[in-house]
Amino acid sequence: IVFSGNGPSGICLSYLLSGYTPYFKRESLHPHPILQRKLEEAPGVSILDQDLDYLSEGLEGRSDSPVALLFDALQHPDTDFGGTAESVLTWWHEPSRAIPHLVLGRNAPGGAWHSIEGSMVTLSRGEWMGLPDLPFKEWLKQKRRGLRNNRATAEDIAQYYQHYVMKKGLQKNFRCGTVVTSVRKVSAESISSHAQKDLQESSGSLWNSSERSTEVFQVDGFFKTVEGDTEPFSIYAENVVLATGTYDSPTWLGVKGENLSYVHHQLSALEKAVKNNSIGIMSDPVLIVGAGLTAADAILFAHHCNIPVIHVFRRRVSDPGLIFNQLPKMMYPEYHKVHQMMKEQTAACAGPYESYVSLPEHHVLSFGKDKKCIIQDKNGCQKAYKISMALVLTGSNPNLSFLPNSGMDLAMDSEQPVSPKRNPIDVDPFSYECTQERGLYALGPLAGDNFVRFVQGGALAAASSLAKRANKNPP
Repeated sequence: IVFSGNGPSGICLSYLLSGYTPYFKRESLHPHPILQRKLEEAPGVSILDQDLDYLSEGLEGRSDSPVALLFDALQHPDTDFGGTAESVLTWWHEPSRAIPHLVLGRNAPGGAWHSIEGSMVTLSRGEWMGLPDLPFKEWLKQKRRGLRNNRATAEDIAQYYQHYVMKKGLQKNFRCGTVVTSVRKVSAESISSHAQKDLQESSGSLWNSSERSTEVFQVDGFFKTVEGDTEPFSIYAENVVLATGTYDSPTWLGVKGENLSYVHHQLSALEKAVKNNSIGIMSDPVLIVGAGLTAADAILFAHHCNIPVIHVFRRRVSDPGLIFNQLPKMMYPEYHKVHQMMKEQTAACAGPYESYVSLPEHHVLSFGKDKKCIIQDKNGCQKAYKISMALVLTGSNPNLSFLPNSGMDLAMDSEQPVSPKRNPIDVDPFSYECTQERGLYALGPLAGDNFVRFVQGGALAAASSLAKRANKNPP
């Protein structure tokens, strides 16, 4: 089995495929009485070997995935109600259940968490960022650190994921510094006898001679050596797991001049400009486009550095779809502050915050070479603004160029590109296998699961499916 992506989804699945097996802790009492009764029916049977559809039936929560809700309910029984009940799972290491696999990723284990500015604080509560059987809070305590407002920094999380892989002995399955360039189905007969032998040995019980697959996946790519050279590789696998996340490819507006050097699509560009002193208090304003949390982070950073900001976004400030209208004020004071600025500080009425102007229900028409930007309001009125730099922070999309047709054939709507929020890959909800391609699995944001807390359910579903495929006679 080959995974493309070594973020939280890939790490969690590697843990489950390495023989770490979850069982119901017999003396546990789950606050959900129906789930408790179901768990008591087969206490000696691993969760991986049980019927996930049956166990997850009737669970409700902040995810649309039944298995994500199930795994979350088992690990954090009453967390949405402020409870601190312990996990009802106990983990046993059963090496005989391990299934050979390789996890390929560009960065160190933790994926895109290594690309996020280290001081950024997570949206999710710290304990929701943890992986199975190693609570994040406990790891943080060992570092003699606490959680600020119950939340963690991106640097802490990146370090925790690396530590998790080492602590659980998973590093032998990880190949970092690798870039996958192509994943495609080939006929098993067409590959060399040498590759067939390797595949047979590594797959073990998965590669049963009586039901040998007629097709396998060929995974091509390259890895970067310590010297900085690149070496190509080609791997054959019966199953491939897509866990690449969505951080790869920032969304563009598609307007004239967006490719000019002062227009950027990542928050790090602002941090770099401040560090280089190329912008400061006396500069022309920075234009920030977008109304999500990354745009809010950019506003907070600019505000902290006293850099003037013009903030453009399409929605109304009161739009219920705006993320700020969905966050509790107590837990997210800094985002509440940005939301307040967006409300009170429009161009029409100056508010208490200096050097910030909010332009709701506006959009960018073009960027000029003279650093003038044309912005239009909902009535069609246009105005030019002189700016020092622009940050277009309107989300990002996965880069699936290594798949045939960039993976569009796998999406819910095969006419549109894959998008985590609008058009995820179509997977079976209880196995996370792609409905359009047997043997191919998709986890995390690619399958519509956008929080670390919930991506682990997809890993459980995939591990359960792969284990059942490997062992034709589960208990």
